[in-house]
Amino acid sequence: MHLMEHPTTKHIVKRRGHTEPYDEKKVYASAYAACRNTHLSEQESEKIADTVMRKVSQWVLSQEEVRSQEIFVHTTEALRELARDAAFMYETHRDLA
Repeated sequence: MHLMEHPTTKHIVKRRGHTEPYDEKKVYASAYAACRNTHLSEQESEKIADTVMRKVSQWVLSQEEVRSQEIFVHTTEALRELARDAAFMYETHRDLA
């Protein structure tokens, strides 16, 4: 897993309106869990989760304000490009990780 350097910490607006720091490890963990739940290998799941995490983190860092729902949508879209079954699992089972 390659963690990105963050010059400033981004905060995410959660569903109930509070904010918390963006944690790319959560994106990685949820993408990884979705991949493993579709029976992809550990290695393939790690590779996909790392790619998804980097894509979502890059997008987050380019935004002024980010809502958790937007992270969910971007994670789903990034997963869909790499592993359709994992994207479906992620989208329909929000509490995998």
